[in-house]
Amino acid sequence: MASGKPKKKNPRLASGRKRVRQDVKINAANTSLRSKYRTAVKNVEKAVIAGDKTKAAELFAKMQAVVDTVADKGIFHKNKAARDKSRLATKVKALALAA
Repeated sequence: MASGKPKKKNPRLASGRKRVRQDVKINAANTSLRSKYRTAVKNVEKAVIAGDKTKAAELFAKMQAVVDTVADKGIFHKNKAARDKSRLATKVKALALAA
């Protein structure tokens, strides 16, 4: 039985083959940055849930740099980055005020 996906053909032109090579590298870099973004956001959320305000504030500062970098490169939309930073800033601030 044939699988669901059709087999991809190799490009004939040299420029097309080069583009495929570039796409593999770019895809790997984007995947890595996307993972770093999500990990940074997740770490801040974990610190907020744990109630550790100093760690949450420290991780939030690091997270902002990662989020801005990823947004500048266009991997995530800048509005998504701003929304995530805003929501986490609110949570970190609420944690600081509660203590």
